[in-house]
Amino acid sequence: MKLAVITGSTRSGRKTINQSLWITKTASSKDGLEVEHIDLKDYPMPFFNEPVSPRFNPERQIDPQVKIWLDKISEFDAYIFVTPEYNHSITGELKNAIDYITWEIMRKPVAIASHGTVGGARAAVHLKEILSESRAVVIPSASAIAHMSNIIDEEGNLDPEVAAQTYGPKTQLDGVLDELKWYSDALSAARAA
Repeated sequence: MKLAVITGSTRSGRKTINQSLWITKTASSKDGLEVEHIDLKDYPMPFFNEPVSPRFNPERQIDPQVKIWLDKISEFDAYIFVTPEYNHSITGELKNAIDYITWEIMRKPVAIASHGTVGGARAAVHLKEILSESRAVVIPSASAIAHMSNIIDEEGNLDPEVAAQTYGPKTQLDGVLDELKWYSDALSAARAA
């Protein structure tokens, strides 16, 4: 399975990157996963302004910066979108990037990873709803961390004491990755058929 871990925050001083790096490291240690970290900061795009919905525009003229993003995201079998919670929702940059997507992630599994004072729960709920419109298959399992910047460092290392917790973030993420792989295998076979 070729997995994209997408960092959904671009602001200076962001901590979301810590969670993304931890997820990328953890996923890279699993058999059968090829993992790439995608940072939206590396994909600057104009604010979505297409005159017709991309899915229903046979004459769509894609902005060259947007095409780079769409070409990259179409390469993968599965995705983990990592989002902070800003004002009870996701970031504007993440929403903007998703607004450009047409069929690139259709019938492919997506997991949500979030962080914030309540684990980013409200952002995660919004993101699940937004991604379902792109026809992605949002899996039930998710990774949610409260006070994430206190337990994951800038290199993406989870605090060893937290990592040892039976029902902690590591166990939660391992379950997400296992479920994502299962869905990826099943959906890949179905798409091929």
